[in-house]
Amino acid sequence: MMKKMLGTFLIALTGGLVSIGVYTKIRPSHTPVTYQHDVPYTQKAVSVLDEIPSNMDFTLAAGQTVNGVVHIKTLIHKSNTRQYVDPFEQFFFGLPYNTQPMPQRGAGSGVIIASDGYIITNNHVIDQADEIEVTLNNKRTYKARLIGSDPNTDLAVVKIEETNLPIVPFGNSDELKLGEWVLAVGNPFNLTSTVTAGIVSAKGRNIDIIQENYKIESFIQTDAVVNPGNSGGALVNTKGELVGINTAISSRSGSYEGYAFAVPSNLVQKVARDLIEFGTVQRGILGVNIREITADFAADKSLNALEGVWVEAPIAGSAAEEAGLKSGDIILKINDVSVNSVSALQEQVGLHRPGDRITLLVRRNNNEIPVHVVLKNKSGSTQLMDKPTEVNKLLGARFRPLSDSELNKFRLKNGVMVEEVSNGKLRMAGVKAGYIITEINGKSIRTLDDITTALNHNKGVFYIGGMYPSGEKVFYSFN
Repeated sequence: MMKKMLGTFLIALTGGLVSIGVYTKIRPSHTPVTYQHDVPYTQKAVSVLDEIPSNMDFTLAAGQTVNGVVHIKTLIHKSNTRQYVDPFEQFFFGLPYNTQPMPQRGAGSGVIIASDGYIITNNHVIDQADEIEVTLNNKRTYKARLIGSDPNTDLAVVKIEETNLPIVPFGNSDELKLGEWVLAVGNPFNLTSTVTAGIVSAKGRNIDIIQENYKIESFIQTDAVVNPGNSGGALVNTKGELVGINTAISSRSGSYEGYAFAVPSNLVQKVARDLIEFGTVQRGILGVNIREITADFAADKSLNALEGVWVEAPIAGSAAEEAGLKSGDIILKINDVSVNSVSALQEQVGLHRPGDRITLLVRRNNNEIPVHVVLKNKSGSTQLMDKPTEVNKLLGARFRPLSDSELNKFRLKNGVMVEEVSNGKLRMAGVKAGYIITEINGKSIRTLDDITTALNHNKGVFYIGGMYPSGEKVFYSFN
């Protein structure tokens, strides 16, 4: 009897375990959670692919774009670190001995914008590079030369000697709509000719990655997959038109985590045109202190709407002051394009050169009025900058002599100010805009010609002494 009962118990136990095992096998690993709102929640989770309309076809855009996107590889031979040299240590011990560092290699993408070999990419892709190599989609490889770069927008133009190249035509980034499908084309992780799809998630994003005084950050945000190596590659619409240059990702791991950012094509086209024509960007400056209109700010100022950009004050002698802009004005539009953020305003102004006339729609005392502005350059005139000289290209900087009042202000007998820094020797050494060069290799620098003479008479180490307007004395050296 006991044996029979024990057998029955074992059979029941085995059946229970089997039942538990089967339930565990077929039970989903994650139990769906139902959220009860005003109506029952019945929508199932969908993937990006599920959301693509059945009649959507990306093959035309991908086919038209992939041959116009190139793979860029760079080589940096020298150290790019800033050096401080104590004058007393230099007097007793001479200049510090530098060991030759190992070459640094980099890679990214670029977009052919002219059939005779002009290619747009990111400044950070080719920054400080001694050698630039471009590989086309057909695997042909070329040596490229730098035409010009603009750290303020993180863009640069390089050129290869070839003709009849396939290009990616420019589209109008102002016409992009939220939710519009776009493709990212580039070379992530050295995987050449990679195409991914996503939508425009936002426009006019400022993510604070460009560290320049006159930076423009008004990025297109997209969820198309972008990874290291995509930098400088194309963001195109479904027509195969270039609407942005992929520049950055927001990531804690270093790889794609859902957010990618591209420079709008309208700004890209303007910067590229300037770099090709002048070797530098002709930047129109409005000259006004502005701020975002947030909900709290609007409440504090008793504003009825959150649209536009608030004018704190025009800068003395600026284009804004001459046009009659006043503190408390709200800029609503620039040339009929709405601007509801500081970044959007900077983007629209950045599309223009010194001397260009733009029209602002301004709200003043609850009235909307047009204000016509003639933009100026950083020096306060409407003149375009000359093409950089060979010295400018070598050092990667623009200079201007100090006025008598500036010499008195800084208590200097001589000096030349570094007005702008791009790719070149000074940037590699760590020199920043605003630095005042007072001497090179022990010889006083008073004029731009003095810099040229110093470079022509020395083929070894250059020792530069000077100061910043803050009063900080800094010394640099480079080979």
